[in-house]
Amino acid sequence: MKLASWNVNSIRVRLQQIMDWLESSQVEILGLQETKIIDEQFPREAFEEAGYHVVYTGQPTYNGVATVSRRAPEDIVLAFPNYDDASKRVLAASYGSLRIVNLYVPNGKSVGSEKYAYKLEWLKALRGFLAEELEKHENLAVIGDFNIAPTDSDVHNPDRWEGSVLVSEPERRALSIIMDLGFKDSFRLFPQEEKAFSWWDYRAGAFRRNMGLRIDLILLNDALADKCRGSCIDKAPRSLERPSDHAPVLAEFD
Repeated sequence: MKLASWNVNSIRVRLQQIMDWLESSQVEILGLQETKIIDEQFPREAFEEAGYHVVYTGQPTYNGVATVSRRAPEDIVLAFPNYDDASKRVLAASYGSLRIVNLYVPNGKSVGSEKYAYKLEWLKALRGFLAEELEKHENLAVIGDFNIAPTDSDVHNPDRWEGSVLVSEPERRALSIIMDLGFKDSFRLFPQEEKAFSWWDYRAGAFRRNMGLRIDLILLNDALADKCRGSCIDKAPRSLERPSDHAPVLAEFD
């Protein structure tokens, strides 16, 4: 079974790329972020015609998440309980005994800004939500664009990025607190090449020069981590014409 996550940075622009990648990768479940489209305009027919189910929550211009699957989703949740947030960033659903939480974590803009404070508050709400999800579900995966590079090994130039948003100590600490609930980073369960990233800026030839960050993650609870047999980043879609600035990340299970 293959599980994947991909920030597509507009489903309108990237729809054909997504459909082609679904066919070539043969993943069973794909979480999408930054769909940037209202629900009434979401292209669900394209996925259904290809034999997939899709559940989504979106808004115009910003944010939006969707989960594409071979199996019909159940027990769908579209927001954190007890946390008032108009942004569409959360989508949880069950697929048999597997629970998937698909996230688009706030970017934070810059350290010390109002959006940075919102990001830290949002991550605190996420921790509370995931603590409850862990109690309810035996097999739990948390996937998405976390907008945090977990360690310096996930940053092309740690000195250049030191103290900046996406790598700042408070963000990393918030992610570590979430991980301490009982999650493992699937990518780090296996040997990986150095300088492996999932996001590259559109500017300054960043992709060609591999000046990236690994901010797209698949986190697994212990039960799923024991079943995981591989994890990787597929850089090929980032080389396409008019690509997303992110590449898909995958994990494979027994």
